Amino acid sequence: MDSSPALNYRRASYLKSSPDLMRCPDDSGAEVAFAGRSNAGKSSAINRLTENKKLAKTSKTPGRTQLLNFFILDDSGRQRLVDLPGYGFAKVPLAVKNEWQRNLEAYLQKRESLSGMVLMMDIRHPLTDFDKQMVSWATKSAMPMHILLTKADKLKRGPASATLLAVRKDLAEYGDLISVQLFSAHNGDGLQALRSQLDKWLDIPAIEIIDSPEITESQPDSNI
Repeated sequence: MDSSPALNYRRASYLKSSPDLMRCPDDSGAEVAFAGRSNAGKSSAINRLTENKKLAKTSKTPGRTQLLNFFILDDSGRQRLVDLPGYGFAKVPLAVKNEWQRNLEAYLQKRESLSGMVLMMDIRHPLTDFDKQMVSWATKSAMPMHILLTKADKLKRGPASATLLAVRKDLAEYGDLISVQLFSAHNGDGLQALRSQLDKWLDIPAIEIIDSPEITESQPDSNI
């Protein structure tokens, strides 16, 4: 059977922001979540993927936002990207952090339409405690994970390749559930490999997206 045509990520547009699982969009179709520490280059990676520098907004206060931000790839709204807030440097009370962690874990473990996760790691500081926690949550749910070693342009080819091999070795116990690649939002290296992975995760038989209602929600003015 012929594979579905590649998705046009340039068509990505904002749908809504949700503070928890209960207020997420309808749990149907397929979506991929993007996670990473506040300085891992997550927003830059999403904006490079969609070729829209303004899609995933950044804040001058890293970690401030505690919302799941949903973007759709066409009017049907059945194929979505989800920007999870970075949480490495949030200056908020511990109780707030704990609440967000509970909401995030619930989303990762209970969201039926979640087809996979893209986890961003700064290639110069991979596999932090936060990264390992995300790997643990994903693998407990048997959810596929694709890791981007971001800012690969900051290292020469030799050290970058060595880090790639080291991370793959550290995660080898998870087998095919986790894949790893080099990525640079600055020059686009690794972009096609990322898109190819997302195409597989977001593939929905054409019959499922016929006659779906159009999405009309607009983006609020506040930072997300």
